Amino acid sequence: MAFASPAMEALATKAKYSKLVGIQLYSIREDLKVDPMGSLTKLAEMGYKYVEHANYVNHKFYGWPATEFKKRLDDLGLKMPSGHTVMGKLHWDDSKKEFTDLWKKTVEDAAICGQEFVISPSIDGSIRKDKSMLLKYMDIFNQSGELCQKFGMKFGYHNHDFEFSEKLDGELLYDLMLNNTDPKLVTQQLDIGNMINGGGVPGEILKKFPGRFVSMHVKDEILAATGREKYESTVLGKGVIDVLAMVKLGDSLGGTKHFIIEQESYQGKAAIDCVKEDLQIMKKWGYK
Repeated sequence: MAFASPAMEALATKAKYSKLVGIQLYSIREDLKVDPMGSLTKLAEMGYKYVEHANYVNHKFYGWPATEFKKRLDDLGLKMPSGHTVMGKLHWDDSKKEFTDLWKKTVEDAAICGQEFVISPSIDGSIRKDKSMLLKYMDIFNQSGELCQKFGMKFGYHNHDFEFSEKLDGELLYDLMLNNTDPKLVTQQLDIGNMINGGGVPGEILKKFPGRFVSMHVKDEILAATGREKYESTVLGKGVIDVLAMVKLGDSLGGTKHFIIEQESYQGKAAIDCVKEDLQIMKKWGYK
């Protein structure tokens, strides 16, 4: 008698998420290192219902195997519709022209956790320096989308700043990436904060590629006190980005369904207090 894998069982019961407000767990990364369960509990108690992981190491999420992590989230009333794992050279076997077991396991574990999107939050530096290599990896992105489809999911990419400052043969990296990926297979998670460090303008990108941004990292930025980047993130509504306008534009034009709060710098405040304030602001704006 054949038994379904946990990932296939998850696929049989998983429903697509409608519009939602969640949190990227990188926002409280230091808290999670000290007390992962306690930190997740605090998020649930302050009203978060959806989380996005940024820690999948050795087939574990924050130290827990997929089935155990999902159970802990379920016990708290939390869902995880998306997560970040960089897809790089270790995940593709060029000699066989197929994904390695490492990436296959990554996708399967994402399905077990009930994810809708498997998102790569960056791309290897050597890949983005060579146009032929980049285009090759955009094809691999499309193939990752096909793999994710088998589990009822979609593959996605999350930008940083370099996509809006680096060019290959005179074409902006981000344009190359979006023009060479199939929207039916690869979605985009637009980080409206990251991009301004590279000179990108969120409103312009949303208008240039309408309907391509199923997910958005909702983030505000202020001038950075130190560091290599010009801007650093801050509490929503306190910085230079018209966050509400970008959220509304994503809602009306970008095709955005997932609004994921992320704050990486805190200006002396506790991270957990910042993300509580961020959620309250989103609710005040009418997004829950």
